[in-house]
Amino acid sequence: MNNTLTEHTTKDIIHKAISKSMSYAQFRELVSKLAANNGTTGPEQTEDNKHYTVLNDKRMRRWDKTLKILEEVVKQLTDYQQKVYWLVITESWCGDSAPSLPVMNKIASYNDRIDLKIVLRNEHPKLMDAFLTNEKMAIPKLIVIDQETSEVLGTWGPLPTKATIMANEYRQKHGALSPEFKEELQQWFNKDKGQNILNDFQKLLALK
Repeated sequence: MNNTLTEHTTKDIIHKAISKSMSYAQFRELVSKLAANNGTTGPEQTEDNKHYTVLNDKRMRRWDKTLKILEEVVKQLTDYQQKVYWLVITESWCGDSAPSLPVMNKIASYNDRIDLKIVLRNEHPKLMDAFLTNEKMAIPKLIVIDQETSEVLGTWGPLPTKATIMANEYRQKHGALSPEFKEELQQWFNKDKGQNILNDFQKLLALK
């Protein structure tokens, strides 16, 4: 979190974002409509962003249908007692959101104390600035917030732990992430079947 902001200011920014947020169902409906009408979120209506919006719609649809969570993990999730918001910053074209948002939604579906909220980065620049990753506006970014005290309990994103290691190693060798690497990363997500993301979230909720 950006240390230059006061706690009061950050809470105010978070409250405003939550009040204007979408549910996962609303976000999925938005992405599907944009994909069907050759559109994308944000001011940059580029062909690349439109293309990735279509891809993400397909990928999230597949993840929603195929994602499985083991019974012992479901038991842990249902036992979680703290009421929290999971506030996620993203955009329709964000490829890294496609595998992670369905996992977040699946977890929240097992426990009504976890209230998943989604906002668009372009519409909430102050929120994004408060939760940069390595001084970059990386998305998706999940912020865990206590519903009663409004305290920020933790953050996650933009990538799960194993994918972060892969991306950092690639950057060290090549300087930047190539389209080829990003495609390899999507293949890794498919093989992993959301388990690394789920493991990260279990730790975020202090379930393990």
